[in-house]
Amino acid sequence: MSKAIVIHEYGGPEVLKWEDYAPGEPAAGEARIRHTAVGLNYIDTYHRTGLYPLTLPCPIGMEAAGVVEAVGSEVTEVAPGDRVAYAANPPGAYSEVRNIPAHRLVKLPDAIDDRTAAGMMLQGMTVQYLVRRTFQVQPGQTVLWHAAAGGVGLIACQWLSAMGVTVIGTVGSDEKAQLAKAHGCTHTINYQTEDFVERVKEITNGAGVPVVYDSVGKDTWEGSLDCLQPLGLMVSFGNASGPVPPFSVTSLAPKGSLYVTRPTLMTYTAKRDDLIATAAELFEMVGTGKVKININQTYPLSETAQAHRDLEARKTTGSTLLLP
Repeated sequence: MSKAIVIHEYGGPEVLKWEDYAPGEPAAGEARIRHTAVGLNYIDTYHRTGLYPLTLPCPIGMEAAGVVEAVGSEVTEVAPGDRVAYAANPPGAYSEVRNIPAHRLVKLPDAIDDRTAAGMMLQGMTVQYLVRRTFQVQPGQTVLWHAAAGGVGLIACQWLSAMGVTVIGTVGSDEKAQLAKAHGCTHTINYQTEDFVERVKEITNGAGVPVVYDSVGKDTWEGSLDCLQPLGLMVSFGNASGPVPPFSVTSLAPKGSLYVTRPTLMTYTAKRDDLIATAAELFEMVGTGKVKININQTYPLSETAQAHRDLEARKTTGSTLLLP
């Protein structure tokens, strides 16, 4: 009998239970994966708390790498023995073995090992769509990226730096500032000791930035809008500090006819062609060394609750893995 982290109710890390779990034979269109490494992401806490509701009970987790053990009928995308990775619905990655729709899987190139893949699929593909599709950042531009020392942030700093983009990154400590700078962040702002709006205006000579990438949410929302140039784009792709409070769309007019979007990786990779293209560009950036994946924490899969505590306490940097 295999094991999985299952939730039966919403709540804090204590609701994460290590239990026997038998996924059964893959149905038509599914593949059964034996995980070798599982990624930890902030969206997992949204599922755990019910901010993003699920049908309970169920395992959670959105990202992993492993080997295909079996496939159901009508599967053409992968075959038993293939090394694969994913960052996709439905949740269920916090498991030793699981079934998943095969069209959500991506074959791994030989140059990408399993742990690297599990630490980068969700975060790396998120960066790809944010900087290449949501807002097509151009060389010479300046962007503001909140949580620059986090998993997504460190990938973004490297990716944007390789593109010739100036990155202003917010962080929560001097140590995180050093980490972000070491990964290509041009200017860091410690939000614990500095007013990030004032610093962004100072760095840009009062002009502001054309785009803000904000995964923090409630605590940075108003300030982020104030950092934008007229016609600038606010990209709200997470809410680590809590959901953005209701706001009046008319408030965007006096701030400079601003745009706001709430994108998700699942939308941008819903079509398999888009998924393959997104993953391929990520594999290229990592394979050429332009982006290095920092796996700074690992936990046994059975100790996922502690990993969630550390993540929510902002004790983690880079990518975190849960190991079956």
